[in-house]
Amino acid sequence: MITPAYVRLMARYNAEMNRRIYGAAGRLTDAERKADRGAFWQSFHGTLNHLVWGDMQWMSRFDNWDKPPVGQKDSAGMIGDFATLCARREEADARILAWAERVDDAWLAEDLVWFSGSAGREMRARKAPLVVHFFNHQTHHRGQAHALITACGQQTGDTDLFLVVPDTA
Repeated sequence: MITPAYVRLMARYNAEMNRRIYGAAGRLTDAERKADRGAFWQSFHGTLNHLVWGDMQWMSRFDNWDKPPVGQKDSAGMIGDFATLCARREEADARILAWAERVDDAWLAEDLVWFSGSAGREMRARKAPLVVHFFNHQTHHRGQAHALITACGQQTGDTDLFLVVPDTA
């Protein structure tokens, strides 16, 4: 299904797109970042928070990170200060990149057993499709964040994988 090279590629893409999104977000005021814009996680800030929350949740399962300090429903307000959110994002991206370097075929073929708060029960699945979900979750919500930042008049530059991580071609 997927390979360790895919995991490393997606980790690099994720880190670079986060750098671009946060760069654009830094050009907004705090009030602009936190304004309810009708997005699933209300605001740009809330969407960025949920992304960090989701990464923490999945990486607690994949790499023994600490679980997020709040549940999913409260993820949009997990970190109130933008500078702290930026630091948490940078740390998470660095740790995801390091984890991706350690992923191998054997690890991807293993099952993961965890309790899902979303499903309300214990789950079991192969790690490979869960890693695909992990990166899809990031891309999905980062797409929402990109729409919000564009609506605020800011730009992130290219978002296509082959342009963001050029050695993929």
